[in-house]
Amino acid sequence: MTAPDTIRVIAPNFKRRLSGVTSTVVRLVPIQARDIGIVATGPVLPAHVPQIPLWRLLFLPRKTTRVWHARRNVEMIGGLALKYLLRKRLKLLFTSASQRKQTGLTRWLIRQMDAVVATSDKTAAYLERPATVIMHGIDLDGYAPATDRSALRGKLGLPDALLAGCYGRIRHQKGTDAFVEAMLPVMEKHATLHALVMGRATDKHSGYLDTLKARVADHPAIAARVHFLPEVPVEQMADWYRVLDLYVAPQRWEGFGLTPIEAMACGVPVIATRVGAFEQIVTQDTGALVPPDDIPALSTAIAEALSTSDTLENWAQNTRLRVTEHFSITREAAELVTLYNKLLAS
Repeated sequence: MTAPDTIRVIAPNFKRRLSGVTSTVVRLVPIQARDIGIVATGPVLPAHVPQIPLWRLLFLPRKTTRVWHARRNVEMIGGLALKYLLRKRLKLLFTSASQRKQTGLTRWLIRQMDAVVATSDKTAAYLERPATVIMHGIDLDGYAPATDRSALRGKLGLPDALLAGCYGRIRHQKGTDAFVEAMLPVMEKHATLHALVMGRATDKHSGYLDTLKARVADHPAIAARVHFLPEVPVEQMADWYRVLDLYVAPQRWEGFGLTPIEAMACGVPVIATRVGAFEQIVTQDTGALVPPDDIPALSTAIAEALSTSDTLENWAQNTRLRVTEHFSITREAAELVTLYNKLLAS
């Protein structure tokens, strides 16, 4: 059990279901704990994450100043309650990934924070106060190129052919339909091209998935080359990136978006829409960018990438280096720890 006096930073995660914010907390806190006394707190957290139960927040000594690092409205509210109702000595920090105009409540909550982090330049532009831009990163050891891609494809039951993939939640916002529609005309011209659609459609979006499958079935000549795959555990995801020749991120809206980084770390080029942080992730040396919700532009970009073998090969040579230099999780953790220490010293 973590001694209360050693806790300098608290990272709340008040959501029970898996989400991008939950993933961020779970990935970052164990790494940050090497350099500062940090714990997470929330209803459901993996055992390996340094943590304290929610009820212990009520009994933390008031004499010690701590950072409360919120990532949701409810967590900002929780920090304010602890600070002003229970008189805990807290420095309130909020990380925003949103790229849209904030609601009145959110704007008010953000004004109460001692500091704000934005996950991209675009996100910072939507905030009504100065923010420190700290972009997300990933575990470079866990995401690396395949040593034998053909063998890995065989292990996963995939053809040793040209593979393009689109992974994540299956829903309109994520642009899964845009990927399918963009791929269909390209696949008609490339007989060895396969499309992998992997992810989970919640009950609310099951009809959306059924519509996509029906759309593919209308093209019997290529239907067998479009693979709808179930969601796999996060620890298996790297292998599914490694088998690809091209990753496509067709989102219509995104807060940040880690999947292009994960693919690039595995040596896979990326074609993405201009949403989230994608314009800061994907460069002309690692892939291509297209406007969101522009299926013809997306299809053209994919076709052009496949028009010569050199294009994908040249992009692939640069992807891993790009992520290593700018998007490692150790860099993200270190920049946040620096900010924590600055707040604690103020």
